[in-house]
Amino acid sequence: MIRVEDIMPLSEFQRHARERIAALKDTGRPTILTVNGRSEVVVQDAAAYQLLLDRLDRYETIEAINEGLHSIETEGTISLEEFEAWMREKYGIRGSIREDGEASA
Repeated sequence: MIRVEDIMPLSEFQRHARERIAALKDTGRPTILTVNGRSEVVVQDAAAYQLLLDRLDRYETIEAINEGLHSIETEGTISLEEFEAWMREKYGIRGSIREDGEASA
């Protein structure tokens, strides 16, 4: 949640850059910088930003897993042989996959 104290004019941030950067590191919260009273950019501590990216990556992974599980529930599954045949047809692949995982001609 954005707090009022996390919004400031760019000019103020520039005047007190060292202190503001220290505050970003201390709080882990981003600051919204305004120009002429309008939001323009968001600045954030690098560690907090990396944490945000990690959480987004985890969320996207969980969503993909949930979509796959939903697909299994609604559409069912196919055998490996059916999948292999479908892939060979779709991509024009000749031959098949041997038990050792190597492609054969």
